[in-house]
Amino acid sequence: MGQARRHTGRDRLVTLHARITHLEMRERPSARMAMPHGQRVALMRARQMPLSFYRYLYREVGKPHHWLLRRQTSDGELAEAIHAPTTRIDVLYVDGCPAGFYELDLARLPGEAEILYFGLMPEFQGRGLAKFFLSEAIHAGWDSEPEKLVIHTNTLDSPRALQLYQRMGFAPYGYDEEIVEPWV
Repeated sequence: MGQARRHTGRDRLVTLHARITHLEMRERPSARMAMPHGQRVALMRARQMPLSFYRYLYREVGKPHHWLLRRQTSDGELAEAIHAPTTRIDVLYVDGCPAGFYELDLARLPGEAEILYFGLMPEFQGRGLAKFFLSEAIHAGWDSEPEKLVIHTNTLDSPRALQLYQRMGFAPYGYDEEIVEPWV
């Protein structure tokens, strides 16, 4: 996990340090992962998603991992980003409830497609959904025929995220460090 650092003084600012791993996939996988059994699962593409629903998904999936990019984005900027023709968002439902989402950024085609966000809500983790869900995100990214598909993870994400991405065929190509303000 990220390492917290406290600054002393009147306003005690806590920051988290994260190591980002950049990963890429150069070839489309030959097969999809099977849908998990024993749960009613649906994956639906969201078109013109209401901003309030996006913010709900982003908060519920991203808050435990301190996601930063869209945390304080204005409504106008958020609408422009998520309703762009180069953005694709799919929502995973389990037994009728939203369980997670992924967001593809296709703005850099034909060079690359990016899985910008991918995650499950904490209540739906550990149920055997992640491999199936990530497989669907990967194949959706490859449907646009990029030269490569990229994804990024960091030490604030699930400790199993990096392992999952590599098992699914992504290979690291670079690293960065960032300082993140905790999501409280």
